[in-house]
Amino acid sequence: MNRIAATYGVLGIGNAIVDVLGRCDDAFLAAEGIDKGTMTLIDDARAVALYAAMGPAVEVSGGSAGNTMAAYASLVGQAGPPGAFIGKVRNDQLGAVFAHDIRAAGVAFTTPPAADGPPTARCLILVTPDAQRSMNTYLGACVNLAEGDIDEALVAASAVTYLEGYLFDPPAAQAAFRKAAALAHQAGREVSLSLSDPFCVGRHRAAFRALVREEVDILFANEAEILSLYEVSRFDEALAAVRAETKVACLTRSEKGSIIVAGNEVHVIDAEPAQVVDTTGAGDAYAAGFLAGHVRGLGLAMSGRLGSLAAAEAISHYGARPVRPLAALAAERLGLAA
Repeated sequence: MNRIAATYGVLGIGNAIVDVLGRCDDAFLAAEGIDKGTMTLIDDARAVALYAAMGPAVEVSGGSAGNTMAAYASLVGQAGPPGAFIGKVRNDQLGAVFAHDIRAAGVAFTTPPAADGPPTARCLILVTPDAQRSMNTYLGACVNLAEGDIDEALVAASAVTYLEGYLFDPPAAQAAFRKAAALAHQAGREVSLSLSDPFCVGRHRAAFRALVREEVDILFANEAEILSLYEVSRFDEALAAVRAETKVACLTRSEKGSIIVAGNEVHVIDAEPAQVVDTTGAGDAYAAGFLAGHVRGLGLAMSGRLGSLAAAEAISHYGARPVRPLAALAAERLGLAA
């Protein structure tokens, strides 16, 4: 990384979304034609119809990278370095809610809201009794994030720029990713990417492979995503492939924990014990924990343990963002200074 101290530890770039979380059973998913445990992009009409069919729901600011930055802020607390976020909202009620929530979490957010165009995005998240979440996302204003929204000074001032794979669908966002990655490397900083979803990988496999190979220093993926990226059926094959293409890969495997590879280094990280209530945001929290440890220079193994701890907290309650201060939890469980 650049020897000049970074103002921000992590800059997240992703979809600015308000999550709408509701409980349902498998029969409801089948009736609505929803693929359990995945993310599906929907249009405005479908968002309105599905919302009407859902039971009681809770609305909370979300989005994958937004959740990561909220968890990161909870981990670093007052010790810093703080986090920042770039994402597109509309100047509407949900846009104001999103901006308030992420700033209140301690994350810098200065992206100007759109004055016209589609409304702020929302994700209808259906949680089944087995804690699996099925996400139905109307991207709204998110699709208009473009190169002009990438704050060059903010990227240069951030130790790591973290890119959300879900944002990869619109071509303009792919260009924004490339611009942000180039700016980060020009400033001597690092670039991180979350693959986000196996179906997202399948839609853009060639572009993801190129980005990982050419720009990514730290990759986050779960087992299904990394198998999809390299079109292999065995985890060991995917592990060998990603090791050759990026400096650090953090591969999560649910209750099996995670594996972190960096060149010849391999670290097997156990999953932290947790009562599973809702798996929403587990991968986002893991990335937050790892990156919080990484920017503090804690090493790969301890950063992975911090990731597992954050993920365990995320799945222990309803909703993706932490309900317990993660810095205090890290101090209690791992002996890390709050």
